[in-house]
Amino acid sequence: MDKFTTLTGIAAPMPLVNIDTDMIIPKQFLKTIKRTGLGVALFHEMRRTDDGQEIPDFVLNQPAYRNAQILVAGDNFGCGSSREHAPWALLDFGIRCVISTSFADIFYNNCFKNGILPVVLPQEAVDVLMDDARKGANARMTVDLESQTVTASDGQSFRFDIDPFKKHCLLNGLDDIGLSLEKVASIDSFEAKVKTLRPWV
Repeated sequence: MDKFTTLTGIAAPMPLVNIDTDMIIPKQFLKTIKRTGLGVALFHEMRRTDDGQEIPDFVLNQPAYRNAQILVAGDNFGCGSSREHAPWALLDFGIRCVISTSFADIFYNNCFKNGILPVVLPQEAVDVLMDDARKGANARMTVDLESQTVTASDGQSFRFDIDPFKKHCLLNGLDDIGLSLEKVASIDSFEAKVKTLRPWV
């Protein structure tokens, strides 16, 4: 998993509330267990017509936001089913950070396991950042995980809270497997001891 330290990039405004995981990636794209290739299906029903053509008005189809790495969204982002394909699709598109006033719990935790930083801020702060995102590609936003701040293009900065363990994992690029590998010496020692004490196992 890629580390998340500091991200400066284009932020796309998506002021919808209750964006659920089926909107993020519809059910017909859940047949794969690969984490790559899902970016084209991100927000599919909002991004494309029934015959697959792009809908020009959708924010991520607009030239200014095609390379967005940050999403500023409405309340209760990621609600609905627990599909992990939702953060996979966001990450494959290039989104590394989602900012909202609240997230669904399962989606929130799945983000950390896949290298995406979900930032929770008060409505007043999200409103400021939403307005900043509407400025387009020339307005770069900075998310600093170490200092736990989001800074708008005009210099306004907002501090967010984060669980210290989740912060450690993102800063060091550790998913569940990576966390286990940090203990590989202890695991090997235990296995060797068990082999000696219980050779029949």
